[in-house]
Amino acid sequence: MQQALGPAVLHLFLELAELPSPSGSEEAVAEHIRRYLAPLGIPVEEDEAGNLLARVARADGNGGAPIFLCAHMDTVPPLGPIEPVVEEGIVRNAGGTILGADNKASVAVMLEAARELVSEPRPHAGVELLFTVREETGLEGAKAFDAGRLEAQMGFVYDYSGQVGDVVTAAPSGRTFDVLFKGRSAHAGINPEDGRSAVYAAARAISDLRLGRIDEETTANVGTISGGSARNVVPDRCEVRAEARSRDERKLADLVQEMLDAFSFAASVAECEVETRVEEKYRGYKLPPDDPAYALACSALERAGFEPRPVAVGGGADANVFKERGMLCVNLGTGMTDVHTPQEHIAVADLEAMLAVTRELVDLARGADA
Repeated sequence: MQQALGPAVLHLFLELAELPSPSGSEEAVAEHIRRYLAPLGIPVEEDEAGNLLARVARADGNGGAPIFLCAHMDTVPPLGPIEPVVEEGIVRNAGGTILGADNKASVAVMLEAARELVSEPRPHAGVELLFTVREETGLEGAKAFDAGRLEAQMGFVYDYSGQVGDVVTAAPSGRTFDVLFKGRSAHAGINPEDGRSAVYAAARAISDLRLGRIDEETTANVGTISGGSARNVVPDRCEVRAEARSRDERKLADLVQEMLDAFSFAASVAECEVETRVEEKYRGYKLPPDDPAYALACSALERAGFEPRPVAVGGGADANVFKERGMLCVNLGTGMTDVHTPQEHIAVADLEAMLAVTRELVDLARGADA
């Protein structure tokens, strides 16, 4: 890691970014969080899924409503070394893979905010820090977390790859498809007519799908296809993994049925069988204009010097889970850019900006209704 000059939140982010933490392997980041919070006297609880919950208890005499802050510890799988460097105020990875700003930049901001609350100290109404696992594989950690453990009923998820100032007011529902085409194997050179190609069935189905951006609210994608055993064997199995998302439930339902019909039709043309499993990964939401968490976020952004910008997005986040459970929660832009790619980066100024926004959220919550 390049020796960094700059604010404490930057040093902390660089330390976290160096730790590989693909979904399901978040232990190193979790241990770093524990070690950071222990000297501050902030207890950390871990649930069976691996999520961490830390509480900064309010001091006697402080009123207002407690809030929770949320970020995830996992990343998509890094495909090379993680060597974070700071160049002209921008943090990048010199190792040719992801940086991990999604979502370790937010983890760093939350930890530094907790340190300030305890060390300075700063008055507050109670702050809970939730660090989730396996967000990138379908919000699995948030789904497994018992929200009843939270004292706070209003929360802020730091997980949108937009500018600081962006507030997510609409997010999609997501469905996943696990599709297995089953054919019949045969020698590709001696008796191919006796075979039934599962790969052909999958290819026919994919060619019939509408993929990419369907409209401004709806997308679909085929992420992986795998099958066959050798080039001279007619493949008897082929697996396809796909997804569909939309901020409109009717459009999503219609698209899911359209994709299922395409899988079935292709199987029949290729004289194969098909097994399809569809799963709801997360449910979408649209915030009403008078949503209290949205109002608090906008006020905090304004006090920190940013113009709030409502945005409708195409990705799910832990906020989807909390909204489905009836909690007040919004997802905020953090400045992380080109996430999930080797070009991923974040400005040092955005790390500092999110820390400033966090200070204002905490301060405003002191005057909120408990």
